[in-house]
Amino acid sequence: MDRRTFLGAMAGLVPAAAFTRTAAFAQSNPAASSGSRPLSIGAISAPNSLDPHFYQSPTNNQTLRQIFDPLVTEDATGTLRPLLAESWRALDETTWEFKLRPGIRFHDGTPLTPDDIAYTIERVPNVPNSPGSFVPYVRNVAAVEVIDDRGFRIRSKTPNPFLDRDFTNLYILSRKIHAGAETADFTSGKLAIGTGAFRYAGFTVGQQIELEPNPAYWGRTPGWSRIRTRFIPDAGARVAGLLSGDLDLIDGVPVQDVAHLTADKKVEIFSVASATSAYLFPDASRDQAPFVTDRAGRPLDRNPLKDVRVRQALSLAIDRKGIVERLLLGQGTPADQFAPPPAPDRLPNRAPIAVDVARAKRLLTEAGYPEGFGLTIHGPSGFFTGDVAVLQAIAQGFSRIGVETKVETLPIATFFSRATNREFALFLTTYATTNSAELLRQVVLTKDQETGAGPFNRQRYSNPKLDAPLLAALGDFDADRRVARIRDALAALEEDVGVIPVFYPRFNWAGRKGYVRFVPGNAFGHTNAVFAEPV
Repeated sequence: MDRRTFLGAMAGLVPAAAFTRTAAFAQSNPAASSGSRPLSIGAISAPNSLDPHFYQSPTNNQTLRQIFDPLVTEDATGTLRPLLAESWRALDETTWEFKLRPGIRFHDGTPLTPDDIAYTIERVPNVPNSPGSFVPYVRNVAAVEVIDDRGFRIRSKTPNPFLDRDFTNLYILSRKIHAGAETADFTSGKLAIGTGAFRYAGFTVGQQIELEPNPAYWGRTPGWSRIRTRFIPDAGARVAGLLSGDLDLIDGVPVQDVAHLTADKKVEIFSVASATSAYLFPDASRDQAPFVTDRAGRPLDRNPLKDVRVRQALSLAIDRKGIVERLLLGQGTPADQFAPPPAPDRLPNRAPIAVDVARAKRLLTEAGYPEGFGLTIHGPSGFFTGDVAVLQAIAQGFSRIGVETKVETLPIATFFSRATNREFALFLTTYATTNSAELLRQVVLTKDQETGAGPFNRQRYSNPKLDAPLLAALGDFDADRRVARIRDALAALEEDVGVIPVFYPRFNWAGRKGYVRFVPGNAFGHTNAVFAEPV
């Protein structure tokens, strides 16, 4: 059987012909000169660490992608492109062969070797206290076999048609440089040494990071002399900094400011439709849940969120179209399912999720809550544009059906720490991917410490009707059958209302016109200096 045929047919996997094609953005130009102009960025949220294997989060990933590189990357269309690996192919269902680009070096001059790939895979499971582990990407790796100074094979324990896509999420370290490295060694800057387009030049946790161009970078780099990214959660302060000239580029442009900034002749708006799902995650597993009470505020002796009818009622109470049109001013799309639109393996031809207050009330009555109950929903503040207003609108919808709802928002780090500790009954968050199987594996597959399944399954959701087809799909090299199984898993999740999708955000950046041009390099909303071009 020609293994390239199923790879080309797989929705979301790069065709075999592209395995040897170098990405235009990485090959078309040699490393740029260091340039003479600095770039000052205002970003909505800050990474909690510079360890590239500590926390699989959008904020950490976008920051670290400037310093470190993966083997393979994903462009704005979801297509896989070469990065540190110039080519790769599946030899059989459990063996993949990669070839590194020639001459790649880390920032200190250490050459990149195939053994560094082996070291990176070895390190990931041994990073302590990770709030969102990278383990699912490496747990199935059985061995790395070095062929020569550039070639290596990765053997998996079981068939994995997603192995090349898994490696888009894994930043490569050096055994020589990083052996024995602790998370603190990266955050201090001591070992923040990668192969990326920029080098570490300073980091203050929660405040700013400074980078300088890597003059020995193998690919194309923008011509900035220095990059300073300040972490400014307050939207008004970011906009004010841009308009005053203190900042050259900002992300998380407030939806209410998009129109007037578009009209400003000194400002340019840059946008991309995202591969992000904003969703509510209910505690559907515990007999009792925190922040759930009767109408008088007394704790309930049973958790209403365990009942699918209650979860259905909550979903029916959300005016998704109103949230997008009135709160986000059109900067997003109402969700019709959990998987975002860029995922080709999502459920096809879905109708918009209805708003039906009367039916929601009937479902609550059927579930034994004719008078409703009390609920507090949680979310991060400053995580995405409009997050607090969206939560408040959701709470209003719940209250209309008799679920008296309060909103509590928390700083990002505090929120995710408490969510991981299962301190909430229902919370709002996001996940970004162009692949439905990845979304399900990370967020709702039954959590398993041994296999690394469900690292972001913070509510310990478990559904055998989802697990069975998904686990089968994750090892299936037949493209059509794999997609069918993924859709079976998505349908099982939808029927059970294991999560409550709300909307898919649109990402906006604003920059000084005539100074910087921002071309989003992926659909994840990453604010990355590699995507920022001097004008």
